[in-house]
Amino acid sequence: MAHLRKSILVIGSGFGGLSAAIRLAAAGHQVRIVEKRDKPGGRAYTYELEGFRFDGGPTVITAPYLFDELFALAGKRREAYFDLLPVDPFYRIFDGEGRAFNHWHSYERSREEVARLSPADLDGYDRFLKDTQAVFRHFHPFTDQPSLQLGPMLRTAPFMLAKKTYRAMYPFTAGYVKDDFLRRALSFHPLLIGGNPFATPAFYSLIIEFERKWGVHYARGGTGAIVQALVQLFQELGGQISYQSEVTEILVRNKQACGVRLSDGTDHFADTVVCNGDAAFAYKHLIPKAHLPASLNWTLDRQEYSNSLVVLYFGTNRKYTDSPLTHHNLILSKKLRPLIADVFRRKKLPEDPVLYVHMPTATDPGMAPEGCEGFYVLSVVPHLDSSTNWEEINYRYCDGILDYLQAHFLPDLKQHLAVRHNINPLHFRDTLNSYKGAAFATHPSLIQSAWGKTQCRSPYIKNLYFVGASVHPGAGVPAVITSGKIAARLIDPSSEAAARDRILQTQQTH
Repeated sequence: MAHLRKSILVIGSGFGGLSAAIRLAAAGHQVRIVEKRDKPGGRAYTYELEGFRFDGGPTVITAPYLFDELFALAGKRREAYFDLLPVDPFYRIFDGEGRAFNHWHSYERSREEVARLSPADLDGYDRFLKDTQAVFRHFHPFTDQPSLQLGPMLRTAPFMLAKKTYRAMYPFTAGYVKDDFLRRALSFHPLLIGGNPFATPAFYSLIIEFERKWGVHYARGGTGAIVQALVQLFQELGGQISYQSEVTEILVRNKQACGVRLSDGTDHFADTVVCNGDAAFAYKHLIPKAHLPASLNWTLDRQEYSNSLVVLYFGTNRKYTDSPLTHHNLILSKKLRPLIADVFRRKKLPEDPVLYVHMPTATDPGMAPEGCEGFYVLSVVPHLDSSTNWEEINYRYCDGILDYLQAHFLPDLKQHLAVRHNINPLHFRDTLNSYKGAAFATHPSLIQSAWGKTQCRSPYIKNLYFVGASVHPGAGVPAVITSGKIAARLIDPSSEAAARDRILQTQQTH
């Protein structure tokens, strides 16, 4: 139990906000979440359309121990709240020319995939996995620690130099395997966190070992089932949550955050404010400029931001059991490098789509009406510094994605469409409050990682904390949940030892 009970307001009910709120409520604090939308989840919002359920955002679930920890804090078992189903292969990757590569959980089966595609690269693949394991062992301990000082980051320099993990993910991978399709298939992971494989440093290859160590999972009922379970746990701990409560200002008195003002004009006061929203947006739009350094706007504008997304959700009135698609699919054509350069460097729409295709009904038929199939297709596009007029081209762009899928993976798709919906960069800016409509906040570059990334604790305003993809340790479900852990520890350092004791006790009891 905390030494001093605090009142804490959390802005937003995404994974970062729920993680921080649960930890702080379990430590005995009075916690309230205010959520802009009509349902929880933030980016993990759930759309329900004519009997189909679509996860709005994250679909790849790794590191289940992070969820287990949250429930153990309350003496609960995660399995009593939602089921996690293993997905194998983790991903099926297509090269646009008829070849496919399966990322299996089993080392032996993945090695067979390499042997099938490029036998000469087997030794290099073995060395690649060995070195990504070393990257994980070296960098994983930093992922759940604050990065408020430059020293710890500098201490990683000898390892980075020795293993060349300062290099971008694709050229790093190219040092091990020669087949270009294998290089693409083994270096795509930065795309999952808003990174450019040709620019994001290879220490992010620790994601590969994250997956190999704990597997890739899917929650029965979709990612929304996890959100609902976390909300239930939070409320069981005494937490309160309000929907359709949009924050228009973070209140600051004497250089301290002291509450929020909602769009209805009401003020709600608290000892501490946790913002589960884009930090750049918050600094620019939620905090009066008088409380911030004059140079901050310039600093925020100079940062490099991630790509945005078009996410197309659609359901069909037939099953596609004969399709080559599996649960998680990526389409990484031979032209990947110039396509990615269009998105990240030239800020224009690529000629061909870079797609992630999620087919949840392959694992969980209950996500669609009987005899139907549900899909989620994510297309990588530039953020709103691009001159693209999304109001004009949105429907046409999505039609192009459907045409592509129909030609290559889903015969007669357009004849069998039962429902469709999509979001684009305007949604990320206007609904999710992401600066420039960047879907993953800042780009995970070498200088925008760890100490170089926005931190959980505001350096400008006391008692203001941030969680989510815009702060250390970054984007992706494990990192976002961990940001809540870091923030909770900074807010109440005394809760950390008690949390460890409760988790251990729960594990021993069960």
